[in-house]
Amino acid sequence: MGTLWFWIVAVMLTVYVVLDGFDLGVGIVYLFVARTEPERRQAMHAIGPVWDGNEVWLLAGGGTLFFAFPLLYASSFSGFYLPLTIVLWLLMVRGLSIELRSHTHDGVYMALFDATFSLSSAMLAIFFGAALANVIRGVPLGADDYFFLPLWTNWRTGPNPGILDWYTVLGGVLALLALGLHGLLYLALKTTSELNARAKMWAGRLWPVVALVTAVSVPATIVARPDSLVHYHEHGIAWMAPIAVVAALVTIAVSLKRNWEWRAFMGSCGYLVSMLVGAAAGLYPVLLPTVGTAGRNITIDRALAGAHSVRVGLVWWSIGITLALIYSATVYWLFRGKVPEHAEGYGH
Repeated sequence: MGTLWFWIVAVMLTVYVVLDGFDLGVGIVYLFVARTEPERRQAMHAIGPVWDGNEVWLLAGGGTLFFAFPLLYASSFSGFYLPLTIVLWLLMVRGLSIELRSHTHDGVYMALFDATFSLSSAMLAIFFGAALANVIRGVPLGADDYFFLPLWTNWRTGPNPGILDWYTVLGGVLALLALGLHGLLYLALKTTSELNARAKMWAGRLWPVVALVTAVSVPATIVARPDSLVHYHEHGIAWMAPIAVVAALVTIAVSLKRNWEWRAFMGSCGYLVSMLVGAAAGLYPVLLPTVGTAGRNITIDRALAGAHSVRVGLVWWSIGITLALIYSATVYWLFRGKVPEHAEGYGH
């Protein structure tokens, strides 16, 4: 049952990254790809009907984590209190920027909301990437399973790390680049005219950078957490994740060259999924590894809620996730296709 809930949480967070990742990516590239007011409206219309529904998956994943692994939730949310607070503020600023921009026609306010939308999207990508890198690297858990991390210490991994060090910064940069590429490919899929062409051009330029940083991240992860390949050696099927990463990157490159917009975007989805599955496979069965000697790893068995709770919870989770899937499928179906070049209103 513990393994089932591990992968349920992992899948829900992966769905969040793939879905909210493209509208975060649109925000990252927004200011330099969408250059005119009609193009910026078109970009906003591309994400307008779905961005808030995408964020529901973050709340659902966090709620599922709280229910299934209360020890992990208590430990990580207290230890990462500062970055989580910053993330909440960034989510609020980003949401307000999207909503308020659609209700004003004043050039000064529109420029302000454009800037805050793009900046908050970029910062969220960096924080999410750094957060995942912190989990992979490990934290200094104490005997009571709690920890505290300053914003930075000496910028090195080891027994006394900070939230930011060379490895977590690399994770933040990779997330920024990968989600930026994801957003560009979504814009290419959903838009027309010059915005469509410019999105493809920038995606072609960004792809080699993403591939390079991805390649660098593999030995960097082994250096930051030397036992990260143990599960790969124990279960050979885990090697399918890095193979899938390479296949997804090749798919993106070939699809861009042949102007296959849908395949390029699906390749980006596959890349994000494969990267996250690879990270989860490297961690399993550990949920939060420790550095130093004071504490123990928080594992599935230690963190799992009571047997009766997880059995009953599986029933209610199944009902809730079915409704969420129906809602998401309906919205994406209703707003399928290209966004008109001169779209009006909130959706298309």
